[in-house]
This record gives sequence, structure tokens and C-alpha cells, in this order.
Amino acid sequence: MPQEGFYAKVRRGLPTLVGQWLALGQGDADRLALLLAETARVTRIGLPESTPDGDTLAGWSRSDGEEPPLWAARTATFLLVQMPARPLPASDDEACAWAYCWLRNRDFADLAAAEQALPEHLREPLAAALRAAWTDLKGLRLV
Repeated sequence: MPQEGFYAKVRRGLPTLVGQWLALGQGDADRLALLLAETARVTRIGLPESTPDGDTLAGWSRSDGEEPPLWAARTATFLLVQMPARPLPASDDEACAWAYCWLRNRDFADLAAAEQALPEHLREPLAAALRAAWTDLKGLRLV
């Protein structure tokens, strides 16, 4: 995975990642948008200025829509990795977005610690993307 292509993959994968939350979360789009914003605030993953509505959340999940804010993608990752349904990224771009957000959500001493902290079902699907994200992090792009 070329270094210069990693962040482009992340950007393309962010809407799909938010779309997974919209598709798999329990409730209508307005409720899921509220849960996303409140979870971001409570966990301090982000501090959204306002709570988005369901239409905004749906727009963030479309590749031709407005790019989701990083707090939304990071919070969606936080919620998705805890789901009993054990969702997986559907593409390489989405895997890169998951890995990017995973590293942004927590501080890890090294790549091995980041890999071990992942739920078991995500370790293989995110292996290559997590290595690329770690390389990106150490290249100081994730500042």
C-alpha cells in the first residue's frame, strides 16, 4: 500500500464507514445522528458544535455527499467495533478509514499494541490497513 495513497483511501472510505453506522445502528437516521453526536461528546472523541439530523447523517454516508467530519467517523468506528453483529469494512478504502480512526481514537505504544486491542474479528481484515495507518501516524500526518 503506497504511502501517498493511504490518506486518499481514508478520505474515500470515511462516507462508507459512517454508512455502516447508519445501516447497522438501531433506530431511524435522526436517532442515530443523535447517538453519534452524544457518544462523541461523552467519550470526548469529538465535540460537535451541533447535533446533526438524519438527513445530514445520510449525506455524510454518500460518496457524492458532504464529507463527514472526523468526529463522526471516529465515533462511528468506536461504536462499530463494539457491535455484537461484528461488522467488517466492505472495501480497502473503508478498511483504511477504520484503521485511521482506530489509531486516532486511542494512544498505542506500538503497532502490536494497536493490533492486539482490536476485536479478534477485525485483526485480519484491518491488518494491512493498520500497518499503513501506523506508518502514516509515524510520518506525522495524523496530527
